[in-house]
Amino acid sequence: MNNFKALVQWLKQAITDKEQFHLGYADEASEFVRFNHAQVRQAGQVQQASLNLKLINDGRHADLGITLSGEPALDRQRLADGLQQLRETLPLLPRDPYLLLNHNAWQSHNEQARPLPELAQVLEAIGQAADGVDLVGFYAAGPISRGFASSDGAFGWHRANSFNFDFSLFHANGEAVKASYAGHTWNSEEFAARLQQARQQLEFLGRPLHTLAPGQYRAYLAPAALEEIISIITWGGFSAQAIASKGSSLQKLYAGEQALSPLIKLDEQVSGSLSQAFSTEGYPRGDVTLINQGKAEGQLINSRSAAEYGLSTNGASSDESPSALQMAAGDLAQADILKQLGTGLYISNLWYLNYSDLPAARLTGMTRFATFWVEDGEIKAPVSTMRFDDSVYNLLGSQLEALTAERELLLSPSTYDRRNTASNLLPGALVKRLTLTL
Repeated sequence: MNNFKALVQWLKQAITDKEQFHLGYADEASEFVRFNHAQVRQAGQVQQASLNLKLINDGRHADLGITLSGEPALDRQRLADGLQQLRETLPLLPRDPYLLLNHNAWQSHNEQARPLPELAQVLEAIGQAADGVDLVGFYAAGPISRGFASSDGAFGWHRANSFNFDFSLFHANGEAVKASYAGHTWNSEEFAARLQQARQQLEFLGRPLHTLAPGQYRAYLAPAALEEIISIITWGGFSAQAIASKGSSLQKLYAGEQALSPLIKLDEQVSGSLSQAFSTEGYPRGDVTLINQGKAEGQLINSRSAAEYGLSTNGASSDESPSALQMAAGDLAQADILKQLGTGLYISNLWYLNYSDLPAARLTGMTRFATFWVEDGEIKAPVSTMRFDDSVYNLLGSQLEALTAERELLLSPSTYDRRNTASNLLPGALVKRLTLTL
């Protein structure tokens, strides 16, 4: 943080009276370990830091990314070169009619310094729990920092430790169980229980496949399967711009023409999450209730949407998607899932989701990995890959029977450019009817 502050102070002295700036900061110190056949195949560390400089002058603005070296003098020179490059660019650009700057000198500071385990401890826990099975996985851990500063005196700092172990167990027949264990604090007992559940499911994959005809079936959607549905909804579903331009998949929900089950409560829960409490546009972010008792309540509004549609921004990202989504838990105990399901499908994962009818919030996709046929509360056999096609208003509305009391924290496994801080905290969902089409 001190290095970032020093660059901010230099930049404040370097700009002219007519210029303004936004300066974003990102860094990470990450450990990465790749596993194959339950053995470490590749391990390494990544340390990186970067800036994003936005220069504003007379309604014109431009951005530039700068990689930092860690050497103060060299980093100041890179920032100076970037400033000059943007000064030469701005006169070539038109004024932005939707530029809405925050001139408040807000302050935000959050450090989540829960200690991460030693890598040796993690490797030992994985080795013990995965003994005798073919495990393929990827472990990423370490602190992630985000910062923001403006020429108006705003300053935000966020730093959090986290880990994410994304893994699959493979059967000799080529079938697999996919799972993950992620969070702020590693608990070897919790991890062992998570992997043991995957091992139990792996045993069922050795049974002959159960073939289902297209039709409607009771189904349990595990948190990872529910996340696939929630993730596609967030593609503009809660976006103020999409709602105002009638392009949201949840348009009918926001218009009051449709409703979800009263069990559904969705919040963008920034507080306590891995996401920073400020936006790259220079606005503080707070918690936002998006859906309450199945009805639309809030939306995600960035500064451009606020300027265009006369709204008040709540610090949403540029694409107005949630980054710390939480769904309220229900009362279905983990131990009672199969009993409550009775006869139907236990779906661990979904994939290849897309809209088959966006205005109707209708989705299509495939079952993936460990999907099982359950009879009288007992898993009988794995099910071959099937396609579903159903509406969110059915799955999370009229056909939703229960949500689990336990929720799973699912962190984004993306490491493209840098580790991602997005997360979903979700229960499992028991639905009375899921439509399989082929």
